Amino acid sequence: MQKLVLLGGGYGNMRILLRLLPNFPSDVEITLVDRTPFHSLKTEFYALAAGTSTDKEIRVAFPENDRLNRVFGEITRIDREEKKVFLEDGQEVEYDDLVVGLGCEDKYHDVPGAEEFTYSIQTIAKSRTTFEKLCGLPPGSTVGIVGAGLSGIELASELRESRSDLKIKLFDRSPRILRDFPEKLSDYVKSWFEKHNVEVIAESNITCVEETRLYNHDQVIDVDAIVWTAGVQPVKIVRDMEAEKDNFGRPVITQYFHLPDDESIFVIGDCASSPLPPTAQLAEEQAERVVRVLRHRWNGENLPDVMPEIKLKGFMGSLGKKQGFVHLADTTVTGRIARLMKSGLLWMYKRQNDN
Repeated sequence: MQKLVLLGGGYGNMRILLRLLPNFPSDVEITLVDRTPFHSLKTEFYALAAGTSTDKEIRVAFPENDRLNRVFGEITRIDREEKKVFLEDGQEVEYDDLVVGLGCEDKYHDVPGAEEFTYSIQTIAKSRTTFEKLCGLPPGSTVGIVGAGLSGIELASELRESRSDLKIKLFDRSPRILRDFPEKLSDYVKSWFEKHNVEVIAESNITCVEETRLYNHDQVIDVDAIVWTAGVQPVKIVRDMEAEKDNFGRPVITQYFHLPDDESIFVIGDCASSPLPPTAQLAEEQAERVVRVLRHRWNGENLPDVMPEIKLKGFMGSLGKKQGFVHLADTTVTGRIARLMKSGLLWMYKRQNDN
């Protein structure tokens, strides 16, 4: 019996299960390993942290299948020589093929105090903790959000909708919001923040963090809570893997998404080396190609000489529950329609993966 083991129940491995479970060889056994008994919609963690979505709304049940084993626990180590995965509770999971889709965690860029004194939205557990802190603040408190990428923007806007009484400061390293995208989009987001009294501090450089203070250049800013959304890195298990890594600590992979020196280990999602930005969309596209490779192997077929190039379609973002922005194929849509598009995509995703 061939053992296919999927580490992490994120977007990539959910796509693999969606494609494989209806029809895969009788001599293949699939095992999914995750710390929680459900798939979490990471793209919606900002809403959980802000208090505008419930925990239940951002969960999807894992598929059920007689030939799918589900193992729950904290993964501690991958042993490539023994071809085993070790869990914190002593469980050991053997594999013939392994798909590592364990995602990422916050990267603190060696800023003193950042890891100790900031809150996170990188996992559902950390997002719950952030919710408890933010929504428990007294009226008039100040929240600092470090990092004005998509996560920071959505968290700031959703928190404004949840807590109109809070002072929100969003720290952006760039001279303008979403600087790599059209000015029309930047101007729209900027004007939304101005209208809703969210202070965007451009060209910021956070050099030190204390429990209730941020140091931006030589300025000291008093805050009551700090959320870090200023970059990610692979989880520690992946960083500790014996594999060739890129400058961001992510394992280098071939066009078939396996390690160059080990065809039995695939790496996808946020923890895989890629020139493209780490998104749920990228993880799903990588998963589609891993499924193709596995099917070729199981059928005894040669792999294609060249795998199809991944081209991301664009991205969507929300500004509270009523406004949003979409950038697709060099076209920018803003406002209510954009927010409805994002809500529709989320509804379709949950329906597709619903059991």
